[in-house]
Amino acid sequence: MTLADSAARRLARLAEAEGRPVLLRVAVDGGGCSGFQYRFDLIDAPEADDIVVRRDGQAAAVDPVSLPLLQGSEIAFVDELVGAQFVVRNPNAASSCGCGVSFSI
Repeated sequence: MTLADSAARRLARLAEAEGRPVLLRVAVDGGGCSGFQYRFDLIDAPEADDIVVRRDGQAAAVDPVSLPLLQGSEIAFVDELVGAQFVVRNPNAASSCGCGVSFSI
């Protein structure tokens, strides 16, 4: 799993606005319209067993249960006409829904 430049820039802006460092937690939960769904949270510190990826001084954490479903993925931030959000570019996803939050393997 890697953190795209766009995600690192967004995390840096969020940290500046918060006045403290923040990490992006990326997890995969069961559910959604395609079987699995991505969950994003801002956290202060990773859990002891999290895998942490870094780029340009910013970081994202993923739990060991979600990691196999995110293997080879890139976490990015997109700002488009329909909205701004963190997204997962997941090569393991066989299909995904239109919103990009739900996927199947």
